[in-house]
Amino acid sequence: MSSSPSTGSGQGPATGPAGSSPAAAGSAQGRGLLFIVSAPSGAGKTTLVERLVEQVPHLRMSRSYTSRPSRAGEIDGVDYNFVSTARFEEMVAAGDFLEWASVFGNLYGTCASDTETLLEAGEDVVLVIDVQGARKVRARGVITTTVFVMPPSFEVLEQRLRGRSKDSEAEIQRRLQVARDEVAAFTEYEYVVVNDELPAAVDRLRSIVIAERARLARTRPLAETIVRTF
Repeated sequence: MSSSPSTGSGQGPATGPAGSSPAAAGSAQGRGLLFIVSAPSGAGKTTLVERLVEQVPHLRMSRSYTSRPSRAGEIDGVDYNFVSTARFEEMVAAGDFLEWASVFGNLYGTCASDTETLLEAGEDVVLVIDVQGARKVRARGVITTTVFVMPPSFEVLEQRLRGRSKDSEAEIQRRLQVARDEVAAFTEYEYVVVNDELPAAVDRLRSIVIAERARLARTRPLAETIVRTF
């Protein structure tokens, strides 16, 4: 889940290399695009998007609000917006979230106003959210480009989960069961990226962003301006 006008989850600068073409520059085309990237826990979606926004200009990773306690090394306002359960529930009641969900016993949500501020400024925004969160965004009729990140296999996903955390065996098994359910939802998405090798997977994601920026609906104003010079 995610959201804030600053860069999210410690992914680095919000803008990429200078001197990019209009097709690569989100702010050159008016209102920003909204991307959703989903994947089962352990598939590497956050790392992929962190690398992506380092390379692509005018692409921002939204930052989630969460009720869970911060972990060692995490910074409030950088990795997540950490709030109390009571405060999170107040935000839900006020309709502040574009989407929110309970994930493994903790609450996560994407602030609608934070996201809208970025889009209105011409920044493209990536929401790193789970399947249920993506369904909620689509149910609101929000125009998005959706990407599902797949691990190369169940065995690789299990290895990543065991290697990255100190979760109990019961917790790992719970995450694996949720992953079985989530991967079956890949057909709900427009694109699928297999995270086998990190650099290659980032390149695939970057290609999707650039292609979406080049669609006629996005580039028509620029194209019409050029046509008027003929």
